[in-house]
Amino acid sequence: MSEKPATRAKAESQKSKQETEKIVVRLRALAHDLSNSLEAIMQASYLLGQAKLEGESKRWAQLLESSSEEAARINREIRKLLRSLSGE
Repeated sequence: MSEKPATRAKAESQKSKQETEKIVVRLRALAHDLSNSLEAIMQASYLLGQAKLEGESKRWAQLLESSSEEAARINREIRKLLRSLSGE
């Protein structure tokens, strides 16, 4: 005797939800790890900004600061999206 189509569809839907949740959990872990790395980069960037840099060195420090801030903003958006997908 074969499964009813509605039962099969429900089982496939549940499996799909479970797979999606596994992906979300893994992506949240990666986003958390990225946050930790970005924190160290942003701290170093801040310290470089406090130094008396000139010329090219100052421009590189400013690029590091603005790029790390943008990466942190993107990471926050990713985490926000992942929270919404997991229903928090």
